[in-house]
Amino acid sequence: MRIGTRALSALGAQWTTWVPVAAALALILGWGRHLPGFAATVVGLCIVGAVLAAVHHAEVVAHRVGEPFGSIVLAVAVTVIEVGLIVTLMAGGGEKASTYARDTVFAAVMITCNGVVGLSLLVTALRRRTAVFHAEGSGGALATVCTLATMTLVLPSFTTGRPGGEFTTGQLAFAAIASLCLYAIFIAVQTVRHRDYFLPVARAGRASDPEEHAPPPGTRQTWWSLALLFVALVAVVGDAKLVSPTIESGVQSAGLPSSVVGVVIALMVLMPETLAAVRAARRDRMQTSLNLAYGSAIASIGLTVPAIALASVWLPGTLVLGIDATRLVLLALTAVVSALTVVPGRATLLQGCVHLVLFAAFVLLSFSP
Repeated sequence: MRIGTRALSALGAQWTTWVPVAAALALILGWGRHLPGFAATVVGLCIVGAVLAAVHHAEVVAHRVGEPFGSIVLAVAVTVIEVGLIVTLMAGGGEKASTYARDTVFAAVMITCNGVVGLSLLVTALRRRTAVFHAEGSGGALATVCTLATMTLVLPSFTTGRPGGEFTTGQLAFAAIASLCLYAIFIAVQTVRHRDYFLPVARAGRASDPEEHAPPPGTRQTWWSLALLFVALVAVVGDAKLVSPTIESGVQSAGLPSSVVGVVIALMVLMPETLAAVRAARRDRMQTSLNLAYGSAIASIGLTVPAIALASVWLPGTLVLGIDATRLVLLALTAVVSALTVVPGRATLLQGCVHLVLFAAFVLLSFSP
């Protein structure tokens, strides 16, 4: 009995190894077939498990390279998953798929800037009364998010080159190149020029965190995690293609707006990022939580929009990026509230609750516009 318990414990400890393999196997077995409801549910569970495993292996690599590089690894890994999901859904989604990129990117901004930030602030404030962070780093990251969101999601609603929230070819190319350049500049500032602005704030009297002093993984373990990270990413993208018809038909049969598909994608992709941010907040590393939140938002726009712009060359249909008036109000309110949160360099329970209320409003209006 004791041996069996140890075996089960060892098996559970290795779930990050066999879950990506299981997700890849599900992709191979289900490719080119119509999945019934039960099979689609199993594949959906494989996607969730593979996403969690991918972020775990990204964390292993992140621990090897150190902070703030770790937050970048997580953000890029999550964005690769997001881009893959959007492209696979747009490739076979028909006319309604033209707004999937816009809906997913906007949902990612709302989830990270309100949901992740609000929950992290709440966790830290409940444990430490105040959350402290570097206003210089967080403020710069927030400014980048606001600029990218306005340039890619707001301007298409006001340009006159094409109707219906679309960019012209030249405008889309400029937005894609500018987004990529802003992302590259932000990474350079975060990792080289002003790296200290993105490191956790040392607070007097804070207990030592054993994970901060844990030895980094060896070279072999790091490369193994990189390989499994690649397998997990491929499995997530491929399995998403398998269950995309089920997601779309479920949203349609429930009478929900098509934008809910984008919200589901963003929630699925950002779930492990949220867990990582809350975990950092519990350890009084609010700066790491903000790095994860704003870094994911920047990567979501700065990498997704160029990738989708390039993919739109061969994807069928149009690419609608402009948001409507309701979302514009939510985005503007998020920008103002976020600026008031990060500028002082410290926040309380109130700021966390305000962000969570904004996130709740976004979710409500997504399902009931």
